[in-house]
Amino acid sequence: MNVRLLAELHRNPRLSMSALARIVCMSAPAVTDRVRRLEEDGIITGFRMAVDPSALGLPVTALVRVRPGPGQLPNLMALATDHEQVSECHRLTGEDCLLLKIHTATIDGLEAVLDEFLLYGQTTTSLVVATPVPPRPLPLPSPAE
Repeated sequence: MNVRLLAELHRNPRLSMSALARIVCMSAPAVTDRVRRLEEDGIITGFRMAVDPSALGLPVTALVRVRPGPGQLPNLMALATDHEQVSECHRLTGEDCLLLKIHTATIDGLEAVLDEFLLYGQTTTSLVVATPVPPRPLPLPSPAE
């Protein structure tokens, strides 16, 4: 049943517990309890709102790989965490330790952000020209029959 709850929440994360209960043929208190347990167990980690960066005046999106200088990884992670232009930061294996997703209003703005990261390591930047597969829910296992 939890897979069914997750599937319905993937389809519409704004569902009320009573509406979700009707869809999965359970009582609202039972659904509320299951969803709360999924959150407590870390299976559901939060609901996010998707906003088009261009609509906020941030049409330039870049994926930036960062190779830290000696001893600079903690500084890079702190900068990425605190920098409002960084919407994602992933720690990687290999020579490049971080992958950042950065949104800016202009190429000049991107250059300024990159200059901040260059204080701590080398960057390799790719501009996003299209997103044919936007972020989407993870595939869910088939519910047990």
